[in-house]
Amino acid sequence: MVFAPSDLEHPIVQAPLAGGPSTPALAGAVCEAGGLGFLGAGYKTVDAVAEDIAALRALTGRPFGVNVFAPPAPVADAAAVERYAAALGDDAGAPRHDDDGWEAKLDLLAHERVPVISFTFGCPTDVMVDGLRSKGCAVWVTVTTPAEARRAAAVGADALVVQGVEAGGHRGSFDDEAPGEIGLLALLQLVRAAVDRPLVATGGIVTGAGVAAVLAAGASAAALGTAFMLTPEAATSAAHRAALQDDRATALTRAFTGRLARGIANRFLREHPDAPHAYPDVHYVTAPIRAAARERGDAEAINLWAGQAHELATAEPAGDLVRRLSAEAEAALREAAARLPGSTSPPA
Repeated sequence: MVFAPSDLEHPIVQAPLAGGPSTPALAGAVCEAGGLGFLGAGYKTVDAVAEDIAALRALTGRPFGVNVFAPPAPVADAAAVERYAAALGDDAGAPRHDDDGWEAKLDLLAHERVPVISFTFGCPTDVMVDGLRSKGCAVWVTVTTPAEARRAAAVGADALVVQGVEAGGHRGSFDDEAPGEIGLLALLQLVRAAVDRPLVATGGIVTGAGVAAVLAAGASAAALGTAFMLTPEAATSAAHRAALQDDRATALTRAFTGRLARGIANRFLREHPDAPHAYPDVHYVTAPIRAAARERGDAEAINLWAGQAHELATAEPAGDLVRRLSAEAEAALREAAARLPGSTSPPA
């Protein structure tokens, strides 16, 4: 049998956090605490992913996950990308379209028999799912609409990561031209009615009460990203850490990568409201600008990915966070049950 969300000691999944914060130390700490830690394979070479897997296995013998990006659609307007790059000036990079080493990464993960492989930005085929499951890998697919959930269930996905619009970072939608923009609670209800698959809820969950809420709504576990970005094990930049602790609003944008994503609103985000729909081409265009800004600690020119409840995140060791959130979720569920009419259970 492949790994299922119900196998977790604590119903806490650490979101992959590709593009910087993801580290073997973070995933290992979450796994050792009884949650499910994830490595983000996005933007990394196959060799770098292999090194991360080896490093993680040196830290834990427990199940873990690796997230991969499905290949992007062709860019509809290459000229718009060129104009965007020109408008950003000499510091911009050259646009490039690639599939993030899709096939090579899947081959690696199958060879390594990674316990859980999650997909973002698209749905694997049934042949891919069957091949990975034959190696003992569970296949999870990120969905943002009931239609995506039905498609993922049809190819045999073992679990669905149900991503509400509150989530920080990229929308995991199959089609970036029509991304799902449904709130998590509504989406959980819709997906649960549409398919019979274990659900992992993600989007704006930072507290134990938030975990309890999605468990009550039918999820088997909660996946948290922003909540882990202040942990000492995460490789979140100093400027990003500081921004997460402010009560600044978030917004959806394509300014940094060409794909819709949620981040804390800053100068770069506000100055480019009409960035082209072109992923990962725009990612490569802005990458040098963001790297330079990160180096000098300029939070106004980097992608400050964050969910809508980011200001509730805490700076504590990842293992402590897993255990605390689980205990708080259990207490919240008991308190909620005690509030039901006719309940004889005392509040926690």
